[in-house]
Amino acid sequence: MSVDLLKGLQQKIKDAQDLLQIAQLKKKLETLSIEMNAPNFWVNPELAQAVSKDYQDIKDEVDNWENLGKKANDLVELEKTHDESLKIEITKQIQELSAEFAKQEFYLLLDGPYDKNNAIISIHAGAGGTEAQDWAEMLFRMIMKFCEKQSWQTKIIDESPGQEAGIKSITLAVAGRYAYGYLKSENGTHRLVRISPFDAEKMRHTSFASLEVLPEINETIEIKIEDKDLRIDTFNSSGAGGQSVNTTYSAVRIVHIPTNITVTCQNERSQIQNKETALKILKSKLYKLAEEKMMKEKQELKGEYKSAEWGNQIRSYVLHPYHLVKDHRSDYESTNPEAVLEGDLLPLSEAYLRWIKK
Repeated sequence: MSVDLLKGLQQKIKDAQDLLQIAQLKKKLETLSIEMNAPNFWVNPELAQAVSKDYQDIKDEVDNWENLGKKANDLVELEKTHDESLKIEITKQIQELSAEFAKQEFYLLLDGPYDKNNAIISIHAGAGGTEAQDWAEMLFRMIMKFCEKQSWQTKIIDESPGQEAGIKSITLAVAGRYAYGYLKSENGTHRLVRISPFDAEKMRHTSFASLEVLPEINETIEIKIEDKDLRIDTFNSSGAGGQSVNTTYSAVRIVHIPTNITVTCQNERSQIQNKETALKILKSKLYKLAEEKMMKEKQELKGEYKSAEWGNQIRSYVLHPYHLVKDHRSDYESTNPEAVLEGDLLPLSEAYLRWIKK
């Protein structure tokens, strides 16, 4: 029985390696290694750090899967010895290998065209003033904690603070392998139910905030934007972009006239950098808009389409009168909302990815 189980596990690992294109990733590592050893590699420190991070992320992924394959092959060879004294030890190692494979199997769910890309996240407070703005800041902290656990780099692009507390809106870039794949589960409206810390009467309040999660679009993907379709405004930055940032017109606001999509960037050090970043985000938004339009048309043909209205929240966080987080798409529930708000998002992400595969 253990022989069949082991051979089945060995085949699963091999199939997973093929699906994840481990052989191609090894070739990419060789290319990146040559690039990193070039004499002028550190001329652009920001780009060099990004390449180094990409190399290490890919290397970790390749090493993990090759290690699993080696363990399975070694166990198969060990099983062939028919040494009865090793049976208990072999069975134990098969169980451990199965558990290890189950953890790595999560990567097989991340097979979307842009799941491996960096992510751009915007958080917007809903109606409700200070309550909603505080909730938006809590969600921002949740995302930052999750990114920290994944060892991803984050960078605030634009921020509008709340009048009394919290934030009205914030946009950040997340750099890390599979960042978009993991975080796309957070796209939508989030609902909070709690006793308000801002209410002297200690009444229960419901607050809403929305998260928009976009993949960072690579230069290889062509998103056509006509100059005549853009309105570009510059203004004094209020962000921490460096010396003289508040006395020069370094902040940039781009309006895409046909769609009325607006992107603001003010945390880079120069107007040129802010414009480049804003255009990058605009491309991601236009891509997502086209993708959603195509999805809507497909769902309407099936009779399944449901508009993304404010009341159609994707997830509820209840802190009073009981403790519960419920994702309304996957039906995943947790009775520990505090852990979720501290960045424990992997179970929610996995449940969502399994739900969209149904």
